[in-house]
Amino acid sequence: MIKYTILFISLFSFFQVFALPKLFTREEYIQKYYQLAISEMIRSGIPASITLAQGCWESQNGNSILATDGNNHFGIKCKSDWTGKTIYHDDDARHECFRKYEHAEASYIDHSNFLMGSTRYSFLFQLDRKDYTGWAYGLKKAGYATDPIYAERLIKIIEEFKLYTYDAYGDNSPIASVVKAPSPKAVKLHNHTVQAKSMAIHKIEHRNGLRSFVVVAGDTYQSLTKELKLKDWELYTYNDLDKGAQPKVNEILYLEPKYKRANREHQQHLVEKGDQMHYIAQRYGLRLKPLLKRNRMKSGDEPAEGQIIYLHHKRPRRG
Repeated sequence: MIKYTILFISLFSFFQVFALPKLFTREEYIQKYYQLAISEMIRSGIPASITLAQGCWESQNGNSILATDGNNHFGIKCKSDWTGKTIYHDDDARHECFRKYEHAEASYIDHSNFLMGSTRYSFLFQLDRKDYTGWAYGLKKAGYATDPIYAERLIKIIEEFKLYTYDAYGDNSPIASVVKAPSPKAVKLHNHTVQAKSMAIHKIEHRNGLRSFVVVAGDTYQSLTKELKLKDWELYTYNDLDKGAQPKVNEILYLEPKYKRANREHQQHLVEKGDQMHYIAQRYGLRLKPLLKRNRMKSGDEPAEGQIIYLHHKRPRRG
């Protein structure tokens, strides 16, 4: 009887271990997302070290419920201006509303936009990009978190894992780099001089060597084509979208045709929860149809979590 009891306990423990989801270590989280932090630093001016440290702490290294179920890596709550998907979680109060994203990159983009778009964080952008200490204490001062030692926590993560090295990082193949947009021109409207809406509100970036921008709240394809002086069909065609679709906040859109294949620096993409083929195509500046064909997929097929998507070479046939 004792022998069978021991055997049962051993089998139960074995299956219990294998049933547990794999948890990211802090090192794994940093390696997974440092490129996103760098590309957002280039776009926004927020130190990559700060973004990574916040992501580590707020998402519990990518293991929190908000991160796994909502792709929310920075604990950003809904606020009155949020029109996207939501997820509810107990925080300072019970059942609070948090923003939910399609994928982690959208969370990183929205984190930058959230800080850039709020006047209470505006003083931070006067700091040197390498002044992670000033940014950490500034975030606490501005009320990003209620934790009284929030700044010290961020600084400890940055210094323990040497995240400050990313603030001066020269990536040979960055996902994004900034291109200066033209300044808006003043125009007369009903006897008042106002600033004309222009590309200056959309920071133009090079992603995979192509001009692109991030969609902001209030954008429509009609307003964007008018503002960016594009033909009606161009934004749809360049971004593999059906005519009549409307852009999503934090979505990446291209201003010119995408490539058939990625450069040699981006050979593969490991699919994360929520990743779809259109998102992968947009992230690397690739046309959707050739990407599907390269991976032996049909229109409408979507990848499974953990699947490898081939960006440069064709997926090998299964033997």
